[in-house]
Amino acid sequence: MKTFVNMVRVAFFVFLTTALFSGCASTTVIQSSPSGAKVFLNGSYVGVTPYTMRDTKIVWTKTHVKLVKNNYQPFTTTIVKNEAADIGPIIGGFFVTVPWLWFMKYKPQHNYVLLPEK
Repeated sequence: MKTFVNMVRVAFFVFLTTALFSGCASTTVIQSSPSGAKVFLNGSYVGVTPYTMRDTKIVWTKTHVKLVKNNYQPFTTTIVKNEAADIGPIIGGFFVTVPWLWFMKYKPQHNYVLLPEK
């Protein structure tokens, strides 16, 4: 019986740890039409579209996005980490309050259309 109780404790610890840390990171793919635009996040160049953005920022954090491509107007927008609920931190938050800082995540994709220069 003691072994069973220990197994349950270990299983609970593994579940809790997974729920806490799996929800901290959020990912979204930034795409542009046409593709191949340079991506700047908060003023820093990070790659070209399609670009997978991954971070561990807390809920309601803003990321400033700028897309630049030759012969197209620069495109700027802001992505806020409040676009979709994330079940892992919600469950983990019932056991430990801290994961509720990550209870929201990004949409899977952000698609932007670049306009030709005038």
